[in-house]
Amino acid sequence: MNMNETNPDEGMLGDLTEDMIIDHVSDVSDVTATRTRRDIPQMMRKIPVTLTLEVGSARISLQELMAIGPDSVIELDMLAGEPLVIKVNGTPIGRAEVVVAGENYGLKVIDLDGLNLDMMTS
Repeated sequence: MNMNETNPDEGMLGDLTEDMIIDHVSDVSDVTATRTRRDIPQMMRKIPVTLTLEVGSARISLQELMAIGPDSVIELDMLAGEPLVIKVNGTPIGRAEVVVAGENYGLKVIDLDGLNLDMMTS
């Protein structure tokens, strides 16, 4: 672009005061911030997470681990019939029990005490 040429919009912008331009920029940034806040929950809904159901755990020595074979039984720290821990990406969010869903195992949610979905929508 030739620097000696005049910009056709220059006449229109020349009539605007600096305060008017700053106010307009502030209005645009407020709208953008509001739109971004509103879009975050929708975007977050598409993030994949890993949901696991923890049956229990056992703390054993390396020697005991080396002795494990096909018929070994290892006692876990959970009682039979007790609700199992639901975890999302390793973080406990509630409790559930195992059910059969078609040909697969499923989980029936008993309670959700560590999942705060309201935080994502505010």
